[in-house]
Amino acid sequence: MPRRINAIFIAGTGTGVGKTVITGLLARYAKEKNYRAITQKWVQTGTLHTQDFDRHLKLMNVQKGEVKKYVPAAVCYRFKHASSPHLAAALAKKQVSSALIVRSFNSLAKKFDMVIVEGVGGALVPLNRKNLVIDIVKKLKLPVVVVAQNSLGAINHTLLTIEALRARKIKILGIIFNNTDNNVDAQVAGDNPGIIKALSKERILGSLGFNKDDNALYKKFKPIAAKVIKAIP
Repeated sequence: MPRRINAIFIAGTGTGVGKTVITGLLARYAKEKNYRAITQKWVQTGTLHTQDFDRHLKLMNVQKGEVKKYVPAAVCYRFKHASSPHLAAALAKKQVSSALIVRSFNSLAKKFDMVIVEGVGGALVPLNRKNLVIDIVKKLKLPVVVVAQNSLGAINHTLLTIEALRARKIKILGIIFNNTDNNVDAQVAGDNPGIIKALSKERILGSLGFNKDDNALYKKFKPIAAKVIKAIP
């Protein structure tokens, strides 16, 4: 049996950078390495369905029925409005409870070797008027993988994310650069990892090119996943 690993947090440098795909692919790798792995999405906005969690399961080749009893803990909140959780909750006349998120996480961590948590937007997104996503990451002492969209703007967004994590003494496992489409400037994409490594001194876990085929994408991702697991203290 592999050693027990508690959890990993997937922090995006913003919205739409590929957190969902990276989370699902990493969970698939963990599953193939015989970890009992599950993903978690603290707040799903833009739909009342468990959209991102369902995508994780598809990438993992897991049927939803196999984990049906864990869904309420895996997806703590769902709101129809596509916005920051604090606003989406307010429009639904509800409030996101950080205590409920912590309880849900702990319940999964007791049952699984690994809980891979997908962030909500960027690290400093507000869950409510008191708590940011990063506050819960700190409370749970989760090590973080930063996912950056490998395009123009990545340098600033990634360095700001790193600074926010460091300011709270949160462990950074490394950075994954992700292409969410084929419309990428090759020179920019090629330069981003090197300059960010030089400026931040953080580990670059790899770059993932765009591919519509999940299996082909996973094949490219496996060496990156291996580095993530190895980086966990």
